Amino acid sequence: MRILIDADACPVKDEVYRVSARHKVPVVVVSNSPIRVPQSPMISRKLVSDAFDAADDWIVENTDARTVVITTDILLADRGLKLGAVVIAPNGKPFTTASIGSAIATRAIMADLRAGGDIVGGPPPFGKQDRSRFLSSLDEALVKLARA
Repeated sequence: MRILIDADACPVKDEVYRVSARHKVPVVVVSNSPIRVPQSPMISRKLVSDAFDAADDWIVENTDARTVVITTDILLADRGLKLGAVVIAPNGKPFTTASIGSAIATRAIMADLRAGGDIVGGPPPFGKQDRSRFLSSLDEALVKLARA
């Protein structure tokens, strides 16, 4: 088992480090720019090029059914699910094969609306409930994978 973090805009890296230490599951922090990670044999950093989707591509190439992927990227989530990975958003909501289709469709609609100037702004602010839900989701995912 291992955890791969799509790290450039991930607000829950510290939470991942704590949960991974408790479960003794290695973490790889994947980013396009240098990110500080704690000194730990369980945590490594993978710096990829700044090419479009380079981090996503590396994550996909290193994902299997024993991987937990942490990302907000819906298209990366879809790719991870197709490989059998557990995929969790930083707000704690898991991506599933049942929900990914509607998430992709909503993403496309929102992109069109934003391009037309009809919608400005982004998702709601990240809060304590999101952090708590994430910790619970990650812990649950690791327990299930350990039993499998």
